[in-house]
Amino acid sequence: MKCAVVAEYYFVMNKLRLVVTTLLTLTSVSYPIIWVLANGQTYILHYLLYVMVVLWAIRGLLQAKGIYRYFSFFMSILLCIVALTRTTSMMFWYPVLINMVMLIIFSSSLFTSQTIVERLARLTDPNLPPKGILYTRNVTKIWCLFFVFNGGITIVLILLKEYQYWAVYTGVISYILMALLMLTEWLIRQRVMKKNG
Repeated sequence: MKCAVVAEYYFVMNKLRLVVTTLLTLTSVSYPIIWVLANGQTYILHYLLYVMVVLWAIRGLLQAKGIYRYFSFFMSILLCIVALTRTTSMMFWYPVLINMVMLIIFSSSLFTSQTIVERLARLTDPNLPPKGILYTRNVTKIWCLFFVFNGGITIVLILLKEYQYWAVYTGVISYILMALLMLTEWLIRQRVMKKNG
């Protein structure tokens, strides 16, 4: 009985994490486009900010203790400060911050026994061969280069105050580039797997 309750608890918690992460992803992706559509009506952005504050806080509460939990709370507090001080211009740097975090996660994994891409690959293939390990390490490096490029473009657009282009790039183009990179990697992986039997 006790095991069933524990299993149910973890099932519900995982579902909640998935829902919150999905909502957070949707708001993060959509807010640059909303910024353009708002056309200077900053109160709309403030409402969105408060939604993101709550979502990051909930994500922190649902996370296990560790760096991801602290980062979630940090993001919640940071966005709360931005919302309360009404410094909406700081929100231009939000994609840069997220991009930087992704770069740190991917690049730091290069100095561990398993890269982040290898860990993901082992979910479907636990017995990854040496060639597969080398391949996932190279893919991790490519993602690091992408995050440097992506963050660099975003910073340049902010410094040039090209906010319309910033919105289109961070809200649309960067995600298209990510999708193309994932698709290209998948096609290459299929070819490599076929070649190696």
